[in-house]
Amino acid sequence: MSGHGAQSGEALGARVVALAEGWIGTPYRHQGATKGVGCDCIGLIRGIWRELYGEDPGPLPPYAPDWAERGGEERLLDAGLRLFGQAVPLGQAEPGDLLLFRWRSGCAAKHAGILADDRHFIHAYEQVAVTRSALVPSWRRRIAAVHRFPAVRRD
Repeated sequence: MSGHGAQSGEALGARVVALAEGWIGTPYRHQGATKGVGCDCIGLIRGIWRELYGEDPGPLPPYAPDWAERGGEERLLDAGLRLFGQAVPLGQAEPGDLLLFRWRSGCAAKHAGILADDRHFIHAYEQVAVTRSALVPSWRRRIAAVHRFPAVRRD
């Protein structure tokens, strides 16, 4: 991603936020990834990726709702690193960045959302839908990683 100025990063971030806003109201559906039909938090990110880059980010094995509680692997953090590159410090998070959350210390990260602005994020929330939520302290302290969408698709 080197060689890109702040303008291109800001434009990409604004595009990601606009795409995420287009998913608001999509019902929550475990393993779903279809705008207006249903998605979970991973499906929301997959759908935005498809809209940005014109292809799916890659195969995803089936996963259970409690997938992150089994095995102790950091599959979500590993996927973030593989697809997005190095995490950025929370203090440098910008609108359009991917936020990965862990529910409790010592547990694997298992939730994802898009930073909409310095006080809100967009995510697919079980029993709700894709929604914009306040990034209140209880959410903020659960952030495990922040990733920026790459200017071009990473291989």
